[in-house]
Amino acid sequence: MKTSRPVLLAVAVISFALLGFALYLQHVENMLPCPLCIIQRYAFAAVGLICLVFAILPRGATKTGAYLGTLAALGGAGVAGWHLWVKAHPTVSCGIDPLETSLNKIPTAELLPFVFKADGLCTTEYAPILGLSIPQWSLVWFGIFAIVLIWAALRQQSR
Repeated sequence: MKTSRPVLLAVAVISFALLGFALYLQHVENMLPCPLCIIQRYAFAAVGLICLVFAILPRGATKTGAYLGTLAALGGAGVAGWHLWVKAHPTVSCGIDPLETSLNKIPTAELLPFVFKADGLCTTEYAPILGLSIPQWSLVWFGIFAIVLIWAALRQQSR
């Protein structure tokens, strides 16, 4: 019986690499993350952690990990889609006052402020990366993760 372990490990590595790239953009390129960016970071971290943990667990758990990773990716895609809608409608706030305050009070934001502290505005326009904005790239990657993880779970189920 083939498992989804290599797929889960690949998705975890890519998720953590994308988080690393987000930190590069924040700390080297001075692109301050908004509250919706931070929520997307949490989603990438969730996808990566779920996939890593379930890849390490016994063989039968990988299908469950693929499904849970898919749910986290779909949640992240929803936030990225909302972020794109906010950017398309600049008069709509991303919740800078209450959302930013509550996000910055979460223990992970207090322990790791260089990763999870929201400082920016959702409507700030930064230069595109290879033609796409950051939330567009997030949506693309969350979509890829969801498709790959569903495929991995169904592939394992059919065997």
